[in-house]
Amino acid sequence: MDEFLLSIDDSSDEGIRIDKYLAQVLPENSRSFYQKSIDEGFVLVNGKQVKSKYQTKLGDEILVSIAPVKEIDIIPEDIPIEILYEDEDLIVVNKPKGMVVHPAPGHYSGTLVNALMFHCKDSLSGINGAIRPGIVHRIDMNTTGSLLVCKNDKAHNNIAAQIKVHSVNRIYKGIVIGNFKDIDGTINAPIGRNPKDRKKMAVVQDGREAITHFTVLEQFKGYSLVQFKLETGRTHQIR
Repeated sequence: MDEFLLSIDDSSDEGIRIDKYLAQVLPENSRSFYQKSIDEGFVLVNGKQVKSKYQTKLGDEILVSIAPVKEIDIIPEDIPIEILYEDEDLIVVNKPKGMVVHPAPGHYSGTLVNALMFHCKDSLSGINGAIRPGIVHRIDMNTTGSLLVCKNDKAHNNIAAQIKVHSVNRIYKGIVIGNFKDIDGTINAPIGRNPKDRKKMAVVQDGREAITHFTVLEQFKGYSLVQFKLETGRTHQIR
């Protein structure tokens, strides 16, 4: 992990959004990269987490932690996948439980991307880079469900725009411990990195907005089958 300690000691660097400032002084990464780093707690201002909209102040000390990029070759693998729909722009697959969506440390093979690269050959969008070709949204390894994958950049941009304005709905079903008094409702609580363990997420005061609408489908003794409709897509939002 590379670390950079920056100090705001010039008035010309004051009053700038921190994501924009970092993209200016550390131009090897994009502004969106720094926005994600800020959200994930890898940027600290005076020892504390901030949001991307934070504006720099004289005297600020900014600690930026950047993981080195690991160049790897993603190998197409002949892994059976269940295809629900496919045309020249899109492919919808049913991702099974236990399969990782895209390569990451510890999972460089056996992922859905490895399988898609074998099935689709060179027909996958390149917007998310070599590690996540075609991937416009994802679900956790132990979640089973439909994933929409884009075969070209035009489709990727269009689908990403629809997800952003919520014209594409993501609905999940899960079994939870306990029973409900209300059969439906909305959970609106900010989610961010757990201040005691950065690998975990938690409801924190300065977290990102996370909104989940739920409907209880069936209740059992000590358990409930619940449907979740996500308005936002935060990490671990429905865990």
